[in-house]
Order: sequence, then C-alpha cells, then structure tokens
Amino acid sequence: MQIFDVIILGGGAAGLMCAMEAGKRGRRVAVLERAERIGKKILISGGGRCNFTNLYCRPENFLSANPHFAKSALSRYAPADFIALVEKHGIAYHEKTLGQLFCDGSAQQIVSMLERECLDTKVEILTNVKVANVRIESNAGKNHFTVIAGERQFAAESLVVATGGLSIAKMGATGFGYDLARQFGLKIVEPRPALVPLLFNKEDAAHFCDLAGVSAEVIASIGQQSFREKMLITHRGLSGPAILQISSYWKQAQSITLDIAPESEVTATFKDPKARRDLSSMKSAFRSALPHRLADRWLDVYPPGGWSNHALEELEQRAHHWHITPDGTEGYAKAEVTAGGVDTNELSAKTMESRKVPGLYFIGEVVDVTGHLGGFNFQWAWASGFSAGQAA
Repeated sequence: MQIFDVIILGGGAAGLMCAMEAGKRGRRVAVLERAERIGKKILISGGGRCNFTNLYCRPENFLSANPHFAKSALSRYAPADFIALVEKHGIAYHEKTLGQLFCDGSAQQIVSMLERECLDTKVEILTNVKVANVRIESNAGKNHFTVIAGERQFAAESLVVATGGLSIAKMGATGFGYDLARQFGLKIVEPRPALVPLLFNKEDAAHFCDLAGVSAEVIASIGQQSFREKMLITHRGLSGPAILQISSYWKQAQSITLDIAPESEVTATFKDPKARRDLSSMKSAFRSALPHRLADRWLDVYPPGGWSNHALEELEQRAHHWHITPDGTEGYAKAEVTAGGVDTNELSAKTMESRKVPGLYFIGEVVDVTGHLGGFNFQWAWASGFSAGQAA
C-alpha cells in the first residue's frame, strides 16, 4: 500500500495541472496514468503543436447544462496565467486566427513543461497503471480512498478524477470516470460526441459526397448559436471548423442552417434589367462567392424556380438558409471532445469537489463543461485542474 495525500487518476492536461498545484502546497501527490505515457491527447492536439489556450476565453465559449458553472474556475485561472507559465519555460508560441495560441515548435514542449513542474514539487507520476476499482472508507468523519490496480494499492484522503471522456478511443479513452461518478452516487449528463464531423443523409450524400475535399467559408447555425468559419465536404458528410463547432449543439433529427455566401448577395447582378437571366449566368454569379465545383453542383441540385424577381429572391434566401438534416455524427472515434459528463450540480464550482462525497473531485473533460474549438477545452482543463489543486 502506497500512501499519499492526493491521488489523481489521469495524466492529461487537467490531471497534471492539478498535480503541480497540489504539489506546490506541500501535498504528497501521485498521478496514476493508464497509458504508457502522460499527455497523449496534448501531443496530438493542434496538429502536433498544441492549441494550448485562447486569448478571448469567456464563459460563453462553453456548453454545459449549467452555463454559469465554469465562470468561477475560469476567473481564477485565466489564459494569461497559462501564458505566463509557457513564457517562464521559454516556449515560443504564436497566435493564429481568433485568438488561438499554438507552440512554434512541438506539443511535447507543453507536456515536458507540465512534467517538469510536477517533478519540481515532488509529484510522483506513474504510468501503465490500470485502475480496477476504488474503495472508500470513512474514519473520524473523514473519507479515505483506496485505489486498486492489479497487485498495487494506493491510498489517499483526496481523490481527483481526471480521466477524460470517450472521444478518441484509439488513444485509450474509456468511460471509467463516469462509472466512478455513478459508483459514488453522482448524476451524469448523458455523454455524446462533440466537435465531430456530421454525416449526410442519403439524399444529400448522393448529391455532394463526390465533392470531398472542397471547402468554403460558411455560417453554420442552430437556433441562436452560429459560427462563421470554414466548412469541408468529406466523402461521408461535412467537417471543418464551422461544422465541428455547431456539432456540439446538434441533436439527432435536428437540421443545421448553412449560409454558403456570408455577406454576399449572389443574385445582385440580376437586378439590372439588362442582365441575362439564365443558368449559365447564375453559375458565374455563384462562382464569385463559392468554389466553382460547389457553386455548379449546388445550382444543379437547387436550380432557380424561375427568373422573376420573386424567384431570384427565393434562391438568394436559400443560399443563406440552406437546411441540412444530418444522419448522425462520425462518433467518438472522430470527436475531439465529449460533451456531457458529471453533472455540475454535483460539484463545487470553486473547488470541483463533490457535494456528496468530501475529498472526491472531478476535473477536465469528464465534467459536463465542453469548450468551443480553438483552445477553450485546454483552458477548461487548466482552470478546473488549478481549482482542484488549490483544494485537494
């Protein structure tokens, strides 16, 4: 039996941040990682350069059954705090679009930085530890947790669950964190794939799948939520940042609305009484706003209902309100994150501690807080990990 003050299940972004913060407080900390190395998801993020935060991080960039829950942690550990840590370690970085920060070099620099911070505070990081179960005992009004992994046993008064979600199963993602939450009587908001490509229905697939590789800037919307970014047609459906963003809000049988010509009036030239009104002229007009293959195909599928001003206005409106009803998503295999998770009503917004089970904490992706694309999920990992690390 190895005894610690804090045991953290999961050596990802949230777990490592929590470990180093708890270590700074003089706590004896162990990180138990089931994979052969820590930070595997960090390493593949941002095309291997790790989009480690976003300059414009706000609570509105997060999806949760309780939209206010993330505010406390995000205010306690801001993007500027993580940037200061990156700069302390001399890691060069740059801003891409929309406030996204990436390493100039490799995502390995972020993993090495977190590992160094952990080692400096005497955190023990153990890999290839496959936890089978967790037991809890109460003694003198205090909880004590025993973690069993094969022949090994670990004990601590604080247990932090940072096991992530179900996305990217090939990297070892499991639902173990949700199982633990249920074991201890905590409610779960039904997990689902998020930031995930959408699949065409049969009819749309027949019309558009052979355009795989074509991309265009669009505004993708569901209800009040909309994102203006690139859309990519795939051999099975739609992807690209705009689609990944809106996918987090999509539910089965819902339609998404696409504006395929943002801020363009594609039929404007036809207001001239002298303009030639025929399909060839219309394709030329659409080609000025869209990739040529998409412009031609879209008009083949949705030709003008006539050449009157009213018919042209209807076509214009359709280009800005193209309704697509996806058949589903590419699932957890292609999802960047998992939406849903441990119900935030079960946790303290300040410390991430369970309201029912003192000493038990949940942080990162396992919690029902999901960020938009662009560094926000990492910022949630840092912020929730920091908050638990200050308390565990």
